[in-house]
Amino acid sequence: MPRNALVLAEGREKSVKRRHPWIFAGAVHHSKGKPKAGDTVEIYSHDGTWLARAAYSPASQIRARVWTFDKNEEVDADFFARRINAADQRRRPMVEREGITGYRVVAAESDGLPGITIDRYDNVLVCQLLSIGADKWRDAIVAALKARFPGCVIHERSDVEVRRKEELEPLVQTLEGELPGKVAIMENGIKLWVDLIQGHKTGYYLDQRDNRAAVLPYVEGKEVLNCFSYTGGFGTYALKGGAKHVTQVDVSESALALARDNLKLNSLDESRCDLIKEDVFALLRRYASEGRQFDVIVLDPPKFVDSKSSLKGAARGYKDINLHALKLLRPGGILLTFSCSGLMEQSLFQKIVADAALDAGRDAQILRFLSQSADHPVNVHYPEGLYLKGLVVQVS
Repeated sequence: MPRNALVLAEGREKSVKRRHPWIFAGAVHHSKGKPKAGDTVEIYSHDGTWLARAAYSPASQIRARVWTFDKNEEVDADFFARRINAADQRRRPMVEREGITGYRVVAAESDGLPGITIDRYDNVLVCQLLSIGADKWRDAIVAALKARFPGCVIHERSDVEVRRKEELEPLVQTLEGELPGKVAIMENGIKLWVDLIQGHKTGYYLDQRDNRAAVLPYVEGKEVLNCFSYTGGFGTYALKGGAKHVTQVDVSESALALARDNLKLNSLDESRCDLIKEDVFALLRRYASEGRQFDVIVLDPPKFVDSKSSLKGAARGYKDINLHALKLLRPGGILLTFSCSGLMEQSLFQKIVADAALDAGRDAQILRFLSQSADHPVNVHYPEGLYLKGLVVQVS
């Protein structure tokens, strides 16, 4: 047995044998050697059978994240180059077929690179390194990106609190080239500005690209309300699709300013769009009291669930916004409603929307089930990779 290793308790090797990449603290019986945070360790079952090679994280409840299940595959700089190249190669046909310039290059565990997210915005690559193992291999990751995407700016947006669970500080830094403040990407024939400095996540919600296009069949000649609009992606699509009028609502003034810029970028009639800085929960109630109605409503709220303990409260929040949105729809109206909370299962989300329709006194049908775009794949051994769920609902 090599010097640095984790030996699992009896019966705790089942998930690893099923190729799930997380090994929790409670599954570890003891360690061999003196592994440091971020070191590569060998994973063994209680009877000495080799199982995997993983990044060690002594501070986290996820005690190790598996790099490889292949005993003959070394974890070195070439390993990261191979994984990044393979991930991008899998996306090439989609990128070229759809002509998109903004997409996810690496989707962490689902691409065999736990804790590593890499998004491309035109000629800028934005990385998030969220685990101690990923953090330790930063130089190798940057070298692999420089080789795969020559001339691209490489920027790190590891400014998320989850890093503290690994005893890492949130971090923002440009690793290669000069970072522009914003960049325009193309998707589905529509241009969108991305704020690379203050933007959410790595800058934008690339996972909603297919869902933004899903609004198009429902909007021609219609009045559309886009809630939690951020920089107005759904609203821009709606106007491009011939909507009569779009109301975009968000609490961020800077996001709404970029939403206005997106209208100009696509040569859209700004008089057909209202940009409202207000709390969505309060606005939906006010619109109901005023008797306002819409033909199409989009609900794309931020993540309400950070832990299992917050699930009940989040469910109340989702029900509240869906109930009031359903009340505001004209007969035959369309609701596109989403949850990006990984802990919110599809079945529970569907039940919440059904309960909201019941309390709103509306009969409704689900026309479509929506999910994250194809550059955000879900590894079959890692179901947690499926986090975004959406419904297209039509009221009677």
